Amino acid sequence: MTQPRRSPRGPDRKRDPERTRERLLEAALLEFAEHGYAGARISAIAKRAGVNQQLISYYFDGKEGLFKALQGRWRDTAAQAGPPDRPLAEVAAEFLRLNAENRPWARMLVWGALADGGAAPDGGGAAPDDEPFFLGMVDDLRRRQEAGEIAADLDPGHLMLLLFGAVLAPTVVPHIARQFTGLDPDSGEFREAYAAQLKLVIARLAGPVQ
Repeated sequence: MTQPRRSPRGPDRKRDPERTRERLLEAALLEFAEHGYAGARISAIAKRAGVNQQLISYYFDGKEGLFKALQGRWRDTAAQAGPPDRPLAEVAAEFLRLNAENRPWARMLVWGALADGGAAPDGGGAAPDDEPFFLGMVDDLRRRQEAGEIAADLDPGHLMLLLFGAVLAPTVVPHIARQFTGLDPDSGEFREAYAAQLKLVIARLAGPVQ
């Protein structure tokens, strides 16, 4: 049975609620990125945030609530990065930028892969709430295909997986990216060159197979 949430006491009561929530989310993101969901500790998150541990239960109902809040934030960010009217090449380049500037998000995905999906509270690679979101990404590719932006002989689900991996690769396996290209994946030179190549590849997705 879920325990009733208790109001914070003492100095914690005086904290700005939004600022406290934000600090907890930032601390939780780092903790999940470094240790995965199973290895993350509530006490460590509270220590990172510099707040009383009971505030995690008060604001998020515990670790799972924190994790779901972060997933919701990622979905919101992704939705803003890939609006339906934005060209697919620009969407991919934007996700490439987001991954480079927000490495902890990518690390959370890696933890899920290493644990065969153990990053999510239910043991799956993505929480149940994420399934409609990912299916929506495939539906968006299907819509683009019907509009002629993608060739008719390409499978939207498999193509989405390919693009997802392409934008994650420099962040998830930077040492391999460095070997393949001879450039530092953290450098502006690499990001500019890789984004340009990614856009060229996507531009060719509309053409027929020769």
